[in-house]
Amino acid sequence: MKLYKTLAIALVFLMSISARAQEEKKWTLEECINYAFDNNLSVKRSELTMQGEEVTLKQNQLGRIPTLSGNIYNSWRWGRSIDPTTNVFTTQQINSNGASATSQFLVYNGLGLTRSIQRGQKNVEASYYDLEKSKNDVGLNVVLSYLQVIYTRELLGNSQFQYNTTKAQMEQTEKMVNAGSLPKTNLLDLQSQLASNEVDIINAENNASIAVLQLKQYLQIPAEEQFDIVTPEFDKDKYDFVPYSVGEVYKQAESIQPEIKSADLKIESAELGVKVAKADLVPNLRLQAQFSTNFSDLNSIPTGEYETVTQDPLPIGYLENDPSQVVNSFPFSREVPIREVQNIPTQWVDNRGWSAGFNIGIPIFNGWQTRSSIQRAKIEKDYAEISAKESRNQLRQTIETAYYDAQSAIKVYDAAVRQVEALEESFRVKEKSYNLGAVNYVDYQIASFNLFSAKSNLVRSKFDYIFKLKVLDFYLGNPLTL
Repeated sequence: MKLYKTLAIALVFLMSISARAQEEKKWTLEECINYAFDNNLSVKRSELTMQGEEVTLKQNQLGRIPTLSGNIYNSWRWGRSIDPTTNVFTTQQINSNGASATSQFLVYNGLGLTRSIQRGQKNVEASYYDLEKSKNDVGLNVVLSYLQVIYTRELLGNSQFQYNTTKAQMEQTEKMVNAGSLPKTNLLDLQSQLASNEVDIINAENNASIAVLQLKQYLQIPAEEQFDIVTPEFDKDKYDFVPYSVGEVYKQAESIQPEIKSADLKIESAELGVKVAKADLVPNLRLQAQFSTNFSDLNSIPTGEYETVTQDPLPIGYLENDPSQVVNSFPFSREVPIREVQNIPTQWVDNRGWSAGFNIGIPIFNGWQTRSSIQRAKIEKDYAEISAKESRNQLRQTIETAYYDAQSAIKVYDAAVRQVEALEESFRVKEKSYNLGAVNYVDYQIASFNLFSAKSNLVRSKFDYIFKLKVLDFYLGNPLTL
């Protein structure tokens, strides 16, 4: 009994440790991104697309191998039909069966198969880069959601700091009111301000919870599961602006970004598609071979033995002078050979047949289908070229926007830092003057509100700059880290 209790206590202890470890686990940005890669539905859809292209490529590659098909049949026939083993008409019931095998080999079709294989390889490569593009999009969205969680939490901290400041000031004012140094209206104003700060905290907590929920939803993590993230320390020196011009950033991105590589490969694939379509204008040559055999229950052979067959008299004519008198033949007996039906294995061996030949298909007219296929392939090529230009334009515009936004964001951040420093000093002076009764509550409240707004703007500008700088880093080929 003691052993069972000990085991139960140990089990509960281990479960509590496991639950605590799960609760205490905090996700880094890299862990979030990798988890999203494994679970995001857009990424899975791109993976399935790539697998489909790989199947198509494999099918085209196996088109170089000769085909082989087999057939086995069994049939029963009544009435007039042809014996399959003798090719003689008969009215007897026939039971027959057989087997056949056919093989074909494509020798030449205007390099259509070769072009199809090359096109399949291009499509597989393009789908791989499409998958990478999907992962990049997911990664950027995870970074944005991750930073949103940190941003809302810093705003929450700012709201809590404002609340604590107001509470401390209210307690100080209460003492001064009780001492008769300040009117009671000042205390009432601060109590109202404290309640307003509580509302700000509630709103900030709600925004922080929603930000976490949105990140969990993006990662496909259920809302009820424990989840928290690592909050890195912000060091401005760690986030220096990129030492390149906007043109240099674009050139670098153009050479490494998967959407550009995919677009170029799709142009090459479309060019090969035109050649594949034109191959249908060229005669094709195929070799073919066939094997067949059969069995029929009418196919019999002598056994080497004989049996006596007796023939009864049969009418053979009439008397000339008396047609009513029938003339009959004499009865006789004869020896006839005994025959037996060969069994299936024997007939299948004896009735084997082979054939070989070649077939040249010459396209003459097929309702303009080939010409239409060529025209559609050319349109697809033009569409791929437009898509490639569009991808480059979109990449260039995105980089230009991110570049100048980041430049503006760092300026806004630096200005916000200076503003907070100045307002902190201003608030410190106003607070001291307020406590001495030299400044009224309105001036004190304005100074407090300005400092709170400046700190909120500082948080906002800081994360705005970090994200926009991360976008530029991403396009330069740097890993998505904080």
